[in-house]
Amino acid sequence: MEDKTPVTVNKSADSTNELSPAQPVSPADTAPATELELDPQALAAAPAPAPAAAIVEALTPPPAPAPAAAPANSQRQRATQLAQALRQELQKALIGQTAVIDDVLTALLAGGHVLLEGVPGLGKTLLVRALARCFGGEFARIQFTPDLMPSDVTGHAVYDLQSEQFKLRKGPVFTNLLLADEINRAPAKTQAALLEVMQERQVTLEGRALPVAQPFMVLATQNPIEQEGTYPLPEAELDRFMLKLRMDYPQIDEELSMVRQVSRSSRADMLDVVPLRPLLQAKDVLALQKIASELALDEQVLDYAVRLARTTRSWPGLAIGAGPRASIALVRGGRARALLRGGDFVTPDDIKGCALAVLRHRVRLSPELDIEGLSVDQVLQQMLDQVAAPRL
Repeated sequence: MEDKTPVTVNKSADSTNELSPAQPVSPADTAPATELELDPQALAAAPAPAPAAAIVEALTPPPAPAPAAAPANSQRQRATQLAQALRQELQKALIGQTAVIDDVLTALLAGGHVLLEGVPGLGKTLLVRALARCFGGEFARIQFTPDLMPSDVTGHAVYDLQSEQFKLRKGPVFTNLLLADEINRAPAKTQAALLEVMQERQVTLEGRALPVAQPFMVLATQNPIEQEGTYPLPEAELDRFMLKLRMDYPQIDEELSMVRQVSRSSRADMLDVVPLRPLLQAKDVLALQKIASELALDEQVLDYAVRLARTTRSWPGLAIGAGPRASIALVRGGRARALLRGGDFVTPDDIKGCALAVLRHRVRLSPELDIEGLSVDQVLQQMLDQVAAPRL
């Protein structure tokens, strides 16, 4: 049987993990990423107590064990350094768009998916390729087209003439980092093929549930709906994206720098990502996500995140509000942003900083405001300004 699969898949697995001098390296591959080991030389170098001090020490009851705050702080600082080094590496490939880069790293640290929207030529695909270059895990790309079938995304059964049996051929979703390029070029039934794997991290083929590799992240790009030949994404799939990011035109100085860099290149109008260094492997991403999930979160900040999501359901001008996934995404995004800036705990500003990206694709404007020409971001910004944030 001839397999006609209109999918363009690029996979890369880099076995090397090169870090900059400022980046931490785990002591051993077998040790958990969040453990610290004591230095025996530092313990041996400690001065011996004086005789009088030894007597007092013998009479004094042993002190309570010291809290494990120091190892946790050290691991958190190392994780912040690695995340900031990854940010600097991505900025080498994508000129400008610093806010978008921070939001993509926020989703990576939080274990969420990202939907990038913008007109052609702003660097959406370049950003994902740059992240894949810095990531040592597996990377796959699907170019969505109007004739793409769901089986081309998830996989299908193929009859083997030699063994006279059906064998499962896994699709490109079985990877760590998946680029769904121009996802709104495919019809709704093909877009829906990502629903199960984005939520449950598994794919059901021929009645068998097959888990995908961890970590798993989908970065989808799309053109605005006003562009010809596009299909709107179903609401169930939009809700599975943790963040929806909008890429705007660069500033004049950024565009001048881009033109200078490209004009010296031999690859026409393309920016290259080959010089970027792979900074982290799959296990490093899992360790970063674990550290981010353990950051301290005050109950008042948690209440603030939930109130933001619930306010969208009764806010004037919003016909549809955000569901519980928005509350969860706000908390996860706040923890990731706190780790990225090097904080020890989550602040209301961390929650507010990712609120627009979390909420904009989960709400719908009322027809009245849509006629008046107001955008979703404008209405959400008004809501964010009026919902009181706690003072810590």
